[in-house]
Amino acid sequence: MSELLKVRDLKRHYEVHVPQGLFGRKASLKAVDGVSFSIEKGKTLGLVGESGCGKSTTAKLVLGLIPATAGSVEFAGTPVTAKHDARWRALRRRMQMIYQDPLGALDRRLPVVTQIGEPFEIHNPEMSRVERTERASGLMNAVGLRPDQAMRYPHELSGGQRQRVVIARALALEPDLLVCDEPVSALDVSIQAQVLNLLDDLRERTGFAALFISHDLKVVRQMSDRVAVMYLGRIVEAGLPEDVFLRPQHPYTKALVSAIPTPARRGKRERIVLEGDPPSPVDVPPGCAFHTRCPIAQPSCRNTVPQLVSSGGHAVACHLVNDGAATAVQAAE
Repeated sequence: MSELLKVRDLKRHYEVHVPQGLFGRKASLKAVDGVSFSIEKGKTLGLVGESGCGKSTTAKLVLGLIPATAGSVEFAGTPVTAKHDARWRALRRRMQMIYQDPLGALDRRLPVVTQIGEPFEIHNPEMSRVERTERASGLMNAVGLRPDQAMRYPHELSGGQRQRVVIARALALEPDLLVCDEPVSALDVSIQAQVLNLLDDLRERTGFAALFISHDLKVVRQMSDRVAVMYLGRIVEAGLPEDVFLRPQHPYTKALVSAIPTPARRGKRERIVLEGDPPSPVDVPPGCAFHTRCPIAQPSCRNTVPQLVSSGGHAVACHLVNDGAATAVQAAE
């Protein structure tokens, strides 16, 4: 299958002022620091990691909402930049986003049917008001909203209903790519299941590709064809869900997976508790950024940044894993 989205060595650094001494100092906050991945048509990539690792910044870079410091994003073979010109608007028609906070993403002054129809007003100005309303009503039905809810305002709906409104609006122009930034993290567990099933059904029907961002590993496993684990602005492991969750290789991924609750009948999984907090993206440690919390860190981890090395479709950025694999290959030869 052809690649719909291609991201190569993407970086976003912010110049910040750090209090130090009398006047402080300027520093670079590395929100995203060399991320590469691709998404094929109709497939979903799950991006997972702790809060502050750069997942949401990556989403904004993919859509061209903020400029990249370095690297590139290509959508359907066309470069995506933050120049909000006619070419960018044409691409954005095919790339839509579902935000984490549905109430913050909606205009509280307008009824939901009007907001669902807004994309038609912007991108198809020749469409009549009656036709826009009819299309919006059809989208409401597709996401499980009732006709009597059309003239309600966002604050009159539940969290799950508001998220359905956001999904309907994102799907209005039949996008090829949907970027979902923590789309169910603010919802109750029962409502989460409904929204996830809805997204899964809509993907089966319409065939859109998706970048699904979450810190919930169980949700990512359910929704994704491939998974990428992010730590402090970098991808440290990527592969098929069954490889990443059943056979994790990177120490950070192992710690994340160990925290997933398991049914009692399957026995208890040994919990790996990481010591300390993630380092500041302003002062990233030299070498592997994870070595300050890694229980098996070696001297080489403190000096050299590990590269993301792929073997059989499973990529890992860890000196110990990759050096061990290389040793095994040499022994076999």
